[in-house]
Amino acid sequence: MSDISTRKPVGVIGAGSFGTAIAGLLALNYPVIICTRRDEVMSNINDKHLHLGVQMPQYVRATTSMEEVAAACTLIFPIVSSENFREMMREFAPYLRPHHMLIHGTKGFDTTEPAPTANFNIKRKGIHTMSEVILQESSVVRVGCLSGPNLAAEIMEGQPAATVIASKYNEVIKAGRLALQSPRFQAYASHDLLGAELAGALKNIIALGSGILGGIGMGKNVWALYLTRGLIEMIHVGKAMGADTSAFLGLAGIGDLMATAASTQSRNYTFGKRLAQGESKDDIIKNMNESAEGVRTLKTIREAVKEYGTHTPIIEMLYQVVFEGLDIQEAISYLMNYKYSIDVDFL
Repeated sequence: MSDISTRKPVGVIGAGSFGTAIAGLLALNYPVIICTRRDEVMSNINDKHLHLGVQMPQYVRATTSMEEVAAACTLIFPIVSSENFREMMREFAPYLRPHHMLIHGTKGFDTTEPAPTANFNIKRKGIHTMSEVILQESSVVRVGCLSGPNLAAEIMEGQPAATVIASKYNEVIKAGRLALQSPRFQAYASHDLLGAELAGALKNIIALGSGILGGIGMGKNVWALYLTRGLIEMIHVGKAMGADTSAFLGLAGIGDLMATAASTQSRNYTFGKRLAQGESKDDIIKNMNESAEGVRTLKTIREAVKEYGTHTPIIEMLYQVVFEGLDIQEAISYLMNYKYSIDVDFL
């Protein structure tokens, strides 16, 4: 194989924890240009090779210029919060061309109206996945996503992990796998882009509740019950939104759900645990370094399922606990007395 320094660089937009973790993985195979909004972060990476307390590989270089990333890179990984994703794409779009390939790593939804001049539009209760935002706001056609059990802290520690690269385009999957795959990181392929995105976003909701159960000291029986029924609700919502069931039964669904709903390194689990221990929603949000995507997703999906007519008692109880202050024990009592009849009803 050729020397890494001679290869065409790969871009990363966003220097948060997951963007930083992905940059470290990419740097095992390619030079990386990571884009940050902060001059201080750029200086620390370029001068000290340090960021978020992690030693950055020598082949990672930082910039504050999206134009530079677009000019130097064909393959780019945009990884910013769902709340800021459309704004980022509108800023990035003037520098992008149809030859670019974008594989995002953001697990959430956007509810902003697309620009009137957008060349792509989806009407799904006003909810847009990040791949749809890319298509709506730029000239890029070849898009994909990362989805799976990818806790950033573990990846940055060098622990073995895996992801799903989902795209309708074989060349996107191939490019993503070549860029990311290594002895410590496996990349699986999927052509169900919508399913992978929905699974990655919806599991964050269920992880909030898992943190709540942990915060009040519940055991593994109820945790297993909750996760199983939560997965079923994810599948029902996903099917109502147009996804295939199979996406939820692999790494992007069960795999990601298990990791996010069981780890104290998960922002969504941590949010739920802190809420159960008495902190207010607003205080937790204000004091978290990075957003818990599940909170925003919960609000979006709760409104959507009303129109879908999907029975999602867990999502409803979580909404009432998080946003309306419902007592946690009341929510548990409601769910334990809910008239479920069939165990597996989605096949």
